[in-house]
Amino acid sequence: MVSESDGAQFLRGAASGTRVVVRHLLDDGMATDALGYLHVADATHCVVATKRGLETIALSAVILAKEVPPPPAPRPR
Repeated sequence: MVSESDGAQFLRGAASGTRVVVRHLLDDGMATDALGYLHVADATHCVVATKRGLETIALSAVILAKEVPPPPAPRPR
C-alpha cells in the first residue's frame, strides 16, 4: 500500500498531463477519489482536471495517488 507521503511525493514528481487517481480525505473525514489529468502540483497542493472541472487537493489530505491508463475508447452505437 502507498503511504500518504508516497502519494504526495508521486504527485510532486509527476508530469503535468499525467492521468491520475488521487484518494484524499474530505473535511468530514470521509475519503473520495479524483480521477483526471494532473494540472499542477507544488509543495502543498495539487490540481487535477476532472470531468467536473479543476479540483484542488491539499497534499496533506492525500491517502494515495497513482498513474492510471487512458480512458477506454467510446463504444460504437
